[in-house]
Amino acid sequence: MINPDPLRWAAAAALVAAYALMCFLLARARRPAEADRGGEADWLVAYASQTGTGEFLAQQTVATLHTGGLAARMLSLEHLREDDLRSAGRILFIVSTYGEGDAPDSAERFARMLAATSFSLAQLHYGVLALGDSTYAQFCGYGRSLDAALSARGATPLFARIDVDRAAPPAIEQWQHHLSHLAGTSDAPDWSAPAYGQWRIAQRRQLNPGSAGAPVFEIVLRPADDRLPEWEAGDLVQLSAPGEPEYPREYSIASLPSEGSLRLLVRLHVRDDGSEGLASGWLCTQAGEGDAIALRVRPHARFRLGENAGRPLILIGNGTGIAGLRAHLLARLGRDETRNWLVFGERNAAHDFFWREEIERWQQSGRIEALDLAFSRDGGPQRYVQHVLAQRGNALRAWVAQGAAIYVCGSLHGMAAGVHEALVTAVGADKLQELADMGRYRRDVY
Repeated sequence: MINPDPLRWAAAAALVAAYALMCFLLARARRPAEADRGGEADWLVAYASQTGTGEFLAQQTVATLHTGGLAARMLSLEHLREDDLRSAGRILFIVSTYGEGDAPDSAERFARMLAATSFSLAQLHYGVLALGDSTYAQFCGYGRSLDAALSARGATPLFARIDVDRAAPPAIEQWQHHLSHLAGTSDAPDWSAPAYGQWRIAQRRQLNPGSAGAPVFEIVLRPADDRLPEWEAGDLVQLSAPGEPEYPREYSIASLPSEGSLRLLVRLHVRDDGSEGLASGWLCTQAGEGDAIALRVRPHARFRLGENAGRPLILIGNGTGIAGLRAHLLARLGRDETRNWLVFGERNAAHDFFWREEIERWQQSGRIEALDLAFSRDGGPQRYVQHVLAQRGNALRAWVAQGAAIYVCGSLHGMAAGVHEALVTAVGADKLQELADMGRYRRDVY
């Protein structure tokens, strides 16, 4: 019998202990992700999405990390708190830009928090996927400012920020490449968005003949295979225009599946040289009855009714923004207990009051409790929807006190900012921010 050597036994024990520790750390780094906010995860994927692209990419990012065995969870920036940021070791940010360099609505609170503090983030390693549109001067402005703010606080980038122009595939593929490297796997999930379906134009009519503005068309579409997909009020469609399929255009859906068709409201864009916009020109004038329209329905969670379905609703919009508001009104027509207030603005009542007969019928039947209109070119001082809101401050405060939610749909430039300022004046900046945090102030502006 061989007598055991104490030194060898000690070395062996140390080796076993080291191996056990390594296994523990590896298991910890690759434990399954927790679905709820309270669960721990080594990787946090934080997103700020205006129309849903960022959320979709966040889902795919988490799925890729899971493929490599990493524990990861996703969280909207509206729910990311200072303590989360201070304690996190690794965060991947996927953020859209709203308008000219601003944070999306869901990231406003986070952006203010980050700007108002100067604490160190030396413990944080991060990546930024910045989503934007190069037709704007401040391309990917919010993603750029977030990247700069994190770096200024000592956080370390895992790789250089990736700027994405209108969901261009090469930039998305670059993000996927980095993720596969981080996850240690090449077996990444399919990131393909749902395929475009083939649709046909069932009806097309101009709603504003004689208008001083550009022509606006109601486009009624039906799927080529007659199988209508499901969608909710607030959702969008993506249209792949001939000649530029890599840059789909998005439009608010003005109808519900129960109507048997998908309805859009499209303003024809005419350039300075007289040529028509690729998507609007195709839909409004060029596509014939037999031409296939490449289109897919896209959920837009931030503009759905959701938990606001039973609340009083204040719907505010201008121009073709009435499309998304019409769908919300349709969704509520069968609910006797709901109250609806519509504020709509355009140029001339005689030419630009889209769906006038339908809206007036809903008002007369009591389905629309309050209807305020602002037609800026009907003589006298120019009057826009924000002016209506300024005059109706008492009513606004009363509706909000009674639990109302506010939905705004229409043009980003002019209308959205003016409406926001009018709401701040009426209910107060803190109250409006509280409504936004509660999901009772939602915007779909473009």
